[in-house]
Amino acid sequence: MILKAARTLRAVLFIFASVCAWYSGYLLAELIPDAPLSSAIYSIWSLGERPALKAPVPKRQKCDHGTPCPPNTYAYQLLSGRGTDSYAKICFEDELLIGKKVGNVGRGINIAIVDYVTGKAVAARHFDVHEGGNSGAMAQFIRGAPAKSLLLMVTQEDGSAHLQEDAKEAIGALGSEEIRSLRLRSSWAFLTAKGFELPAGLQREEVSHTDDAKDSVSGWPAEVQIEGCVPKEPS
Repeated sequence: MILKAARTLRAVLFIFASVCAWYSGYLLAELIPDAPLSSAIYSIWSLGERPALKAPVPKRQKCDHGTPCPPNTYAYQLLSGRGTDSYAKICFEDELLIGKKVGNVGRGINIAIVDYVTGKAVAARHFDVHEGGNSGAMAQFIRGAPAKSLLLMVTQEDGSAHLQEDAKEAIGALGSEEIRSLRLRSSWAFLTAKGFELPAGLQREEVSHTDDAKDSVSGWPAEVQIEGCVPKEPS
């Protein structure tokens, strides 16, 4: 009789264990998303893998050039400004010589003078030739640049309304082909040298007028930008 009771108990326990196992499998199937077994195994295996390497962030180039300048050259970028929400800038060797961030950009013609031998800025000023009375001072500033200087010029808003002949002559003598074509609100950028010749092929001058069909916005011409790499003086 005891043996019979033991057999009955074992049967009950087996049935109970089977029900529990079935129910546990049912719950597990409900909780795990419907996916192939191979995908589940791959997911578990991939947990131990090293994270994928990301491509490095591209290195920023001097004066925001797209590609680096060759060795033994100076990087430059000139951008004209239009209106009161678009500011001119002059960058040389990754140093902002004129711009909003340094607080020295102003209406008229903005000029930076750089020592060609050292690559260091000598002076940076703006001359408001829209109101008048500053054209003579600008001509004197340009003519006073030391020999072996680079001169970088850009307009902000307007650089022509009261631009007088003395200033036009000073800029024209440095090789500008567009200074006499400037009109009200023209955008203009110019790179030149005093006391030596720049190599051919450099972006040296660009102009845009308000009557140009290309990208004229609310009476303002398109901004102009020139950039490049000036070879340093051979040592």
